[in-house]
Amino acid sequence: MSDDLILSVIAGSRAYGLETDASDTDRRGVFVAPTPAFWRLDKPPAHRDGPLPEQFSWEVERFCALALEANPTVLECLWSPLVEVVTPFGERLRAMRTAFLWQRAAQTFCGYADAQFRRLDPAAPKWKQAMHMIRLLKSGLHLVRHGEPALHVGADRDRLLAVKRGEVPWAEVTAWRARLVAGYESAAGVLPEAPDRAAVEEFLMDVRRAHL
Repeated sequence: MSDDLILSVIAGSRAYGLETDASDTDRRGVFVAPTPAFWRLDKPPAHRDGPLPEQFSWEVERFCALALEANPTVLECLWSPLVEVVTPFGERLRAMRTAFLWQRAAQTFCGYADAQFRRLDPAAPKWKQAMHMIRLLKSGLHLVRHGEPALHVGADRDRLLAVKRGEVPWAEVTAWRARLVAGYESAAGVLPEAPDRAAVEEFLMDVRRAHL
């Protein structure tokens, strides 16, 4: 692991409870570039791959910006129960994760899932993609109703894996999707109208001061 990481978690199927013997281990992280590096014309990278296989990390400012936009992939990193690296700043980031939440999350989770759905060909669906579409809708609906995303699929594991194997008829998959989408429309939302940008900015300023 890189020594500039403040947070690294296992994401993907292992965090969702959808892993099989053939599953990769997906890692997502947050790193901090030295503050003086931002004083140059050429800025530090906003993200990077590796060094481990299936590992992707964001620079802390980019991560926070995406989280404030209610990016589902980024938000779910903050709720992964499988934490491999966490520094005091990483702990603080996870502790303030609700500061990033707001009503836009309903739009982004549902919108990302809808984009996946539109790319599916009913005549020859990519079943793994269909499975993840349903999982994402479920996670977002739990967020809208309860104030946090539900990463682990729980009792739906077997049915979702059956979708992945192509054992669930397409009509049943689309009906499941329709029920979840309808749930967004009828949910009594608990999310605030706006994120706590002041708390996020205070965190970022403290990070930059500490890495001068």
